[in-house]
Amino acid sequence: MNNLPKAKVGIVAVSRDCFPETLSVNRRKAVVDAYTAKYDAADIYECPVCIVESEIHMVQALEDINAAGCNALCVYLGNFGPEIAETLLAKHFDGPVMYIAAAEETQNDLKGGRGDAYCGMLNASYNLKLRNVKAYIPEKPVGTASECAEMIHDFLPVARAIIGLNNLKIISFGPRPLNFLACNAPIKQLYNIGVEIEENSELDLFEAYKLHEGDERIPAKVKEMEEELGAGNNKPQILPRLAQYELTLLDWIETHRGYRKYVAIAGKCWPAFQTQFGFVPCYVNSRLTGMGIPVSCEVDIYGALSEFIGACVSEDAVTLLDINNTVPDDMYAEAVKPQFAYEHTDTFMGFHCGNTSSRKLAFCNMSYQMIMARTLPEEVTQGTLEGDIIPGDITFYRLQSTADCRLRAYIAQGEVLPVDTKSFGSIGVFAIPEMGRFYRHVLIEKNFPHHGAVAFGHFGKALYEVFKYIGVPSEDLNFNQPKGMMYPTENPFA
Repeated sequence: MNNLPKAKVGIVAVSRDCFPETLSVNRRKAVVDAYTAKYDAADIYECPVCIVESEIHMVQALEDINAAGCNALCVYLGNFGPEIAETLLAKHFDGPVMYIAAAEETQNDLKGGRGDAYCGMLNASYNLKLRNVKAYIPEKPVGTASECAEMIHDFLPVARAIIGLNNLKIISFGPRPLNFLACNAPIKQLYNIGVEIEENSELDLFEAYKLHEGDERIPAKVKEMEEELGAGNNKPQILPRLAQYELTLLDWIETHRGYRKYVAIAGKCWPAFQTQFGFVPCYVNSRLTGMGIPVSCEVDIYGALSEFIGACVSEDAVTLLDINNTVPDDMYAEAVKPQFAYEHTDTFMGFHCGNTSSRKLAFCNMSYQMIMARTLPEEVTQGTLEGDIIPGDITFYRLQSTADCRLRAYIAQGEVLPVDTKSFGSIGVFAIPEMGRFYRHVLIEKNFPHHGAVAFGHFGKALYEVFKYIGVPSEDLNFNQPKGMMYPTENPFA
């Protein structure tokens, strides 16, 4: 199932009519050449129709890039640029937009060949604000052809996330479980950022599941699961039920996506799920997430949203974990301290019952949900995918709405350490620089829930720009601050 967007960026050059048009033409061509020499040419489309100097040119350029199938736009100031026409481009384009500008090439051509785009970018940003138009402007937006090509490449993951959000429906089943108010947040901000939501009862899901009894596709789905699990297929008797449930969700997606291209699911998994369905959905959640259809646990709507954003940015499977428990002193002393320069407070264990894609686990096996089995018959808690998460770089992050409908986010880059967790579920030993301070002065201080999304790699740069683009205020866009950079609430005498 294709559930993640691709971005095709149309690059449109603009020119102030009192500057040489050839500056924009030649500089645009140089940027495209630099891009295609290093990256996939299918990512970018060079608008050849015109150099935009007027509102009429703007309309012609929009028609051309739309006809070419572009879903993202790069407005390129080859010279000073026409501030009205160039910002109307962004206003009327239905998709994410970036602005970049040309640096001067040589001291030998600073009369007839000087473009002044460094100045023009200031006017462009001012006019975008006047029109309340959102646009991505890189940290260093004025550059040479090769530098501008890099900026466009950096824009791609941001563009994919924005395109995805504008075409996303989150499907949820049931209210948040009792005593899980931390995962309960107003849905108003979903609409504000262009996301649709369909909220359903668990009874609707149970009915759909029952209607899939005897589905002729179940044996083939069971075979898929057997091949994936391999030697870890410790509970073969539960696979037909899990296959039936997976088919139920996949069919629900197709019949309920409506006009939306992409879907994420916020699923219910307790307290009544396991007793009524006869299993837990963790393994199926892991499989769908591995297909690019993020599924959050415990009806965590903003968790599913966060996962989807990370999947768009990374073009890879993500997961949702509890920021769960401390690393024991003896484990830190034996397995972390001798090998890594992390303080004990930099480490923690990220865990969930068994929802992480098998390809993100160092090993995996089918098991039961140990926590639920403490109060329920073990046979109804089968269906978790257990294993230690693969070591390597990660980004821990979350987008959240506060109770008063304010968007808030955090991003923290770190790694999963190659340490045997000696525990259960989908779990790993995580290390994030200055995690202790971040935990206290961001996660606790700003009331984030215990669920965090995990992308496998360092994607903080792109996620930061995505959150800025969709309107997270700067004071609510949080990160793990390094030593010497105090949080506003941090006690300077502690």
